[in-house]
Amino acid sequence: MPQKKINKIVLAYSGGLDTSVIIPWLKENYNQCDIVAFVADIGQEPNSLQDLHDKALQSGASSFHLFDLKEEFIKEYVYPVLQTGAIYEGGYLMGTAMSRPIIAKYQVELAMKIGADALCHGATGKGNDQVRFETAYAALAPNLKCIAPWREWQFCSRENLIEYLKKNHITSNISEKKIYSRDENAWHISTEGGILEDPINKPNKDCWIWTVDPIEAPNKPEDVIVSIHEGKINAINHKVLSPFQCLNKLNILGAKHGIGRLDIIENRLVGIKSRGCYETPGGTIMMTALRALEQLVLDRDSLKWRLQLGHEFSYIVYDGRWFTPVRKSIQASAESLSKYLTGEIVLTLYKGQVIAIQKQSINSLYSKTYSTFGKDKIYNHHDANGFIHLYSLSSRIRALKKQNQLI
Repeated sequence: MPQKKINKIVLAYSGGLDTSVIIPWLKENYNQCDIVAFVADIGQEPNSLQDLHDKALQSGASSFHLFDLKEEFIKEYVYPVLQTGAIYEGGYLMGTAMSRPIIAKYQVELAMKIGADALCHGATGKGNDQVRFETAYAALAPNLKCIAPWREWQFCSRENLIEYLKKNHITSNISEKKIYSRDENAWHISTEGGILEDPINKPNKDCWIWTVDPIEAPNKPEDVIVSIHEGKINAINHKVLSPFQCLNKLNILGAKHGIGRLDIIENRLVGIKSRGCYETPGGTIMMTALRALEQLVLDRDSLKWRLQLGHEFSYIVYDGRWFTPVRKSIQASAESLSKYLTGEIVLTLYKGQVIAIQKQSINSLYSKTYSTFGKDKIYNHHDANGFIHLYSLSSRIRALKKQNQLI
């Protein structure tokens, strides 16, 4: 491979298998240039961050930068997605997809601050993340070169990467027997690869590392009160918390009760189907609470529109189009509807299930006076005659024309 004239590269570093290989590989193939390891703390397990500095430098990085982005990630990226109700292909709460824009944003800012020539990521040529990262780079720093090692190097499998690390005496917690690919942040943990690559195989116990098996969850249900202000969760059990703190509290409760497990085969943007086991305990509770409040507050047309927004927004986020006008447009519409979403939802957590059992809001459109099956003095049933006559008029005209009864 010809030597590239690159002086400094900022790598989105995780300390996992791929990026552990990338640092020494970049040194070998890009003329011993400076490799800057950039880590975005978006809520990964703290223990996984402690050794990253030493590991990055041991691998050949010239410097290490850790950014604490937990609060911003939840407030500015997760909460807006929650307001739209976006769920990819009916199940996936997009923990990986939502995290890529903020990682790319701060990676770019660091690169520009220190005068780097290039950006680098560890996404494979088969996945979605390559598109997410590089679309963000193009929007934020089109003049910086992007290096995607998986599309350049000679390695063709993760077994090859493990062998390379051994050869270079770099430690890794990945082995041929336990070769899962994981992504972790405050919102979720995803597990792919290994035994999961065959859809006929059921997940092993070690495919789930956050949530309790619902079968082994407590036999006693637990209720939680979620307070919402203008579409944003701001308190748990009447205790006001920051967005990240709210999520953290619900993660603990949800994981305890086995909430938020998903085993799904999804359609990747590149056209490949992939299987993943996702754990999103707090996020599942949050999504359930917000959708329950919508039932109480939004009128039929508004809810229909919100559902359309959520469907479209799921593709915007999944496909990596965060830094685009269309994302801002859809988000603005969802925020407008969310102005009415203020209230409290009580949810029961039990054996992997989360069910909204009580709902209240100052903006509720529910009226017991109108909806009661008992006797009331406000609703005139005869009013429905004219409504139904006009509502069905086109069907009546069509039928009469078909029967030649209408001139």
